[in-house]
Amino acid sequence: MDMWLKVIYDMSANMILPTTAAFAIAAIGLNVHFGFTGLLNMGQAGFMLIGAYGFAISTIAGFPFWAATLVTIGCGVFFAVLLGIPTLKLRGDYLAIVTIAAAEIVRMVGRASVLNDITGGSNGLAGERFRNTFAVLSPMPDGQTTILWFTFDNTGVNGWFIRIVAWSLVVIFAVLVWLLMRSPWGRVIKGIREDEDAVRSLGKNVFAFKMQSLIIGGVLGAIGGMFYVLPTSVQPDALGRNMTFLIWTAMLLGGAATIWGPVLGSALFFALRIFIQGTVDILVPDAILNTQQTEQFSWIMVGVALMLLVIFRPQGILGDKKELNFNV
Repeated sequence: MDMWLKVIYDMSANMILPTTAAFAIAAIGLNVHFGFTGLLNMGQAGFMLIGAYGFAISTIAGFPFWAATLVTIGCGVFFAVLLGIPTLKLRGDYLAIVTIAAAEIVRMVGRASVLNDITGGSNGLAGERFRNTFAVLSPMPDGQTTILWFTFDNTGVNGWFIRIVAWSLVVIFAVLVWLLMRSPWGRVIKGIREDEDAVRSLGKNVFAFKMQSLIIGGVLGAIGGMFYVLPTSVQPDALGRNMTFLIWTAMLLGGAATIWGPVLGSALFFALRIFIQGTVDILVPDAILNTQQTEQFSWIMVGVALMLLVIFRPQGILGDKKELNFNV
């Protein structure tokens, strides 16, 4: 019984991790791209990585937290414009290929040995070098606090302060997206998703609206990358192709073209993996599957679950099937 309680505790603890919140922020950004605009962006990890580098490098250079955050936002805007100018006239598979290639370019440039003094190369940038400007902002006293069954340090790399800030931003960004999609701008964006030629025939500048959507989603991705590395470190290989596909999984699980779907999907994604891993650890002897193999098996089962979801409920948990009639 204690083992099952530990699995439940680990599931709930993973659902409120700051990295889960960062994941949710990036998924909200991807939802703006794909769910609401119909842009098949396969390079959201590139926005996360460039945002993480922007924050870490500027902080190490001596920028205060607010200035480093502005640099993060600026990096997201710059990458979106740089990516959008040549690609937003493309559709479907072509856009997907270009965006995933651009994200890979960011990763390979970041790990290049010639930039070791700036990006840390393949070793990345240790969190101790850039997280202090955020930690000193905490108004919470030293020590620990227990809320429900969770006991964490008030401050620190994995404490209550970063959790509260990260999840507050998730709620703020979700509400902002909700407000945007209820506005005239949001109605045009949804129209582009359904039939951009019809929107263009009404005199709307489709390219400009796509660019605005790409910038908004890209900035959210950059901020997500910033909070993803705050508790850990900047590792270029950790924000590669795999990360993009995991964000897609979370968004599709919760439901594309919904406000809270990416948030729910991100939380359930981590909880589901922990549940599978914990269940296999309890029920399957180590002689058959050891701990390392169990973790690999959990990722396999998450992939199987995604395939079943796409086949039997493509709209996700919260989604509406009518919202998925994309013309991309």
